[in-house]
Amino acid sequence: MTQQAFRPVHHRPEPVDARRRPEVDPHRWPDVARVPEAPLRAAVAERLLRRVARRRGLRVELPDGRTMAPAPAGAPVLRLHRPDAFLRRVGSTGLIGFGEAYQAGDWDSPDLVALLTELATAPETLVPTGAQWLRRLYVPRKPPAELPSTANSRRNISRHYDLSNELFALFLDPTMTYSSALFPTNADGRPLARWDNLATAQHHKIDRLLDLARVGHGTRVLEIGTGWGELALRAAARGARVVSLTLSAEQLDLARRRIADAGLSGRAEVRLCDYRAAEGRYDAVLSVEMIEAVGRPYWPDYFTTIDRVLAPGGRAALQAITMPHDRMLASSDTYTWILKYIFPGGLIPSVQAIAQTAARHTGLRLTHRSAWGPHYAETLRLWRERFTARTDEVTDLGFDRVFQRMWELYLAYSEAGFRTGYLDVQQLLLTRPQEDR
Repeated sequence: MTQQAFRPVHHRPEPVDARRRPEVDPHRWPDVARVPEAPLRAAVAERLLRRVARRRGLRVELPDGRTMAPAPAGAPVLRLHRPDAFLRRVGSTGLIGFGEAYQAGDWDSPDLVALLTELATAPETLVPTGAQWLRRLYVPRKPPAELPSTANSRRNISRHYDLSNELFALFLDPTMTYSSALFPTNADGRPLARWDNLATAQHHKIDRLLDLARVGHGTRVLEIGTGWGELALRAAARGARVVSLTLSAEQLDLARRRIADAGLSGRAEVRLCDYRAAEGRYDAVLSVEMIEAVGRPYWPDYFTTIDRVLAPGGRAALQAITMPHDRMLASSDTYTWILKYIFPGGLIPSVQAIAQTAARHTGLRLTHRSAWGPHYAETLRLWRERFTARTDEVTDLGFDRVFQRMWELYLAYSEAGFRTGYLDVQQLLLTRPQEDR
């Protein structure tokens, strides 16, 4: 069953103890409310969980105080409140069931990031090599209705970005930038990330991308994926003329207001427009963490659009979340919890896939890249801490406890991916080498 898009209801639920099941509305959350009848698959899931606990040194705690296997002191903790429901969900739908079990309150952890970081380390080894074929039995395919075609993309984008501008404002910094920041580093090269320098680090990231594309006075800029308008504002303040495209009605309204309030409406225009319908010629095309929503079948469309609108001598500068190429190939047809509940229709690319797609379908070539995955882990930590500290305000906006647990898991899961190096974030420059002088 495909989860329906969340629509907030404006009421405050009763406080929920960590060991009690959150109230689950079966109309809003049908697959969270339903526990599958799958005793045989639950038995297989239990055996796999015991194996993972032993091999990874996890402390799996049961409701009666026992543990599934011995664990070293300080081991990451998976605390099962309803083991039977947890195992039936995981046995039926794998990682989707794992996520739905967290939403339902079937399990918790005193340090969610530590637990997920351990599980995200070499995830391909969690299931024994000889049992990998079992994935075909429980991993569903992506629903055709969520493929990011021209017909579906606006609905996909709306499910995440049109939830509420006020929701995003609760945990983002005042720049309303929803992508990795680039922090100053200490002598060891580790990011120095604090809430009070997050906005400055976001501007540093944006300015670095603008410099990479050589954006200055008079530059004609196309931005694919507006966000809430901060990049368009920074580019326009340099004297560029910016057209920015979005499919989010909520982002469109706020970005336009922010541009008008800054007195830059004459230099920056935001349009509700699919990237495939982009028109005009531009000296620079910029796109920050938007390619992840494009979907693998449509990567050629994305790059041919950039190639089509890029003027001779122009430069395309992208910021992209990336993953290793072999893991991208292994997961490209898999329907995951993140796709079902957070980012429908997307796929995180590899650098190799980006370079190959651009070279195969356009005259563009990848000519520069820089990566800073640990900075995204710290960005996500700051967002997660702020989100979890403001749950009363999230509730006041009409988002129930199941939604809040969903977002807590999403932010922690993403942070863990960057902490292990399974995910990275990169700024990439694409040019036509024969024109780039």
